[in-house]
Amino acid sequence: QVQLVESGGGLVQAGGSLRLSCAASGRTRSIYAMGWFRQAPGKEREFVAASLWTSSTYYADSVKGRFTISRDNAKNMVYLQMNSLKLEDAAVYYCAAGSDGAFRSPGAYNYWGQGTQVAVSS
Repeated sequence: QVQLVESGGGLVQAGGSLRLSCAASGRTRSIYAMGWFRQAPGKEREFVAASLWTSSTYYADSVKGRFTISRDNAKNMVYLQMNSLKLEDAAVYYCAAGSDGAFRSPGAYNYWGQGTQVAVSS
């Protein structure tokens, strides 16, 4: 079992920045990928970014160049630095951990955090 707890969400003006954090505990050595997903009201959960055990990182096209995913393996932490936020970035952001290689798909993740709300104002 892996437990994930997100923090760092809030309200920010368009163009501003936020950093989300995800604390992982439990059987973290089994994790292949750590991902961030988001879900806006009425929309499906969508991939945002992933960090693999190989240290490779991947991003959705919509956030590439603005968001950065990073890991601190010693602390079992994953971060999502979000810069130049847009109105369309507003959503509940979820941290996820999985052992499947299809890291862009929610189905590849076995464990999910409770989510943290990100609101962007104009």
